[in-house]
Amino acid sequence: MVLETCHTLFTFYTPTLTGLGERSHLASPEINLSTHIQDILNVLIYEDLTDVVLVGHSYSGMVIAGVADRVPERVTRLVYLDAFVPEDGQSLRDILRPPHGDGVNLEAHLLDGWRLPYPFLERPFGITAEIDKQWVLDKITPQPINTLLEPIRFTNGGAPTIPRTYIYLRSPGGQPADTEFVWFAERARTQPGWTYHELVSGHDAMIIIPEAVAALLLEQDRDM
Repeated sequence: MVLETCHTLFTFYTPTLTGLGERSHLASPEINLSTHIQDILNVLIYEDLTDVVLVGHSYSGMVIAGVADRVPERVTRLVYLDAFVPEDGQSLRDILRPPHGDGVNLEAHLLDGWRLPYPFLERPFGITAEIDKQWVLDKITPQPINTLLEPIRFTNGGAPTIPRTYIYLRSPGGQPADTEFVWFAERARTQPGWTYHELVSGHDAMIIIPEAVAALLLEQDRDM
């Protein structure tokens, strides 16, 4: 999600990354993290956007980090909504690697050798309402594996002076995704340069509690 702010007036952009959703017909083995970073860069450039708040959920934390590094002059804040926060040279698979053990074997689950299917079909990311669950399952698409394997490369040091917000989704039901993001939440809660918030929800909070998510996103303008 891209959120442009002028302090009192907001314009929202919700671009779809190449190979996903309504752009799934463009999916190919060549699509990687750089493709998705360029997707959002192009929105900023061709829509001539400045004073932008970039909001990334889950995997899209990788994307907004790359975009901010490329065009820091256009970005006023990064908001990580239960999202991965990479360091230079890390891929998403690197971040998924547990503190102890051999890591995550994503390739074992591939379709056609290059697409990763959605893993939580019975209870998609904490969604319990049947109508919402079916809506998600009808629209979810496999993700090209190279988006998860390509390391991010910062050319501007990750634009460290841009203010950052982390919104941690603390689920009362203990959905499997919770432990994926607790490390990033703790770092954001304790390190300077971050604003930290929590919401009680499963991972797809924008579907489960959309009003609360929207209200918290709008509040970010007050911190600038």
